[in-house]
Amino acid sequence: MPAIQAGRFEAAMSAITDTEERRQVVDFVDYSQSGSGILVADGNPEKIATLRDLCGKKVAVQAATNQLDLLKAQQRTCAPRGIDIKTFPKDSDAQLALRSGQVAAQVLTKPAAGWVAKTADEGAAFDVVDDPAAPGGYNASPNGIAVSKRLPALTGAVQKALQQLIDDGTVTKIFDKYGVASIAMKEATKNAAAG
Repeated sequence: MPAIQAGRFEAAMSAITDTEERRQVVDFVDYSQSGSGILVADGNPEKIATLRDLCGKKVAVQAATNQLDLLKAQQRTCAPRGIDIKTFPKDSDAQLALRSGQVAAQVLTKPAAGWVAKTADEGAAFDVVDDPAAPGGYNASPNGIAVSKRLPALTGAVQKALQQLIDDGTVTKIFDKYGVASIAMKEATKNAAAG
């Protein structure tokens, strides 16, 4: 953001979270919405369909993450069973616990969950839970391309180009390649979090 403000760059692209604070200095063209997802063993043997289904189960999560905070908040709604939260230093350690049956699920970012499910053992190790009530994941926020506020025409051009890629299916194909088609927005919006 400072480099865009200083005029060194006109835009930045890297799934940047569109926040109210950042919109003070740049405009966003948003194309995805992502939050936390649930990774389960292939075939979903525990039949987990929502965050609520984690109640009473052992669940892996990386320490010191938003996902741990999400599980702690969910745990309060699971009384009296709670969630048996198992923290790990790395996502890969949590996935090993899931693989070995020590936990029923892992909570991690939805994009990471999609990628792991698609690539681990060529897609045969894990599945992602796609809760229809949270297609981009739990506590999802919009992500987009940051554009200098001094260049409204560029913002409009980026928005139009992204919308064309959404309309012709290119965005869905790209997101599907990485196992995260559910986080793609159906409309390229300007400053989506503004409302």
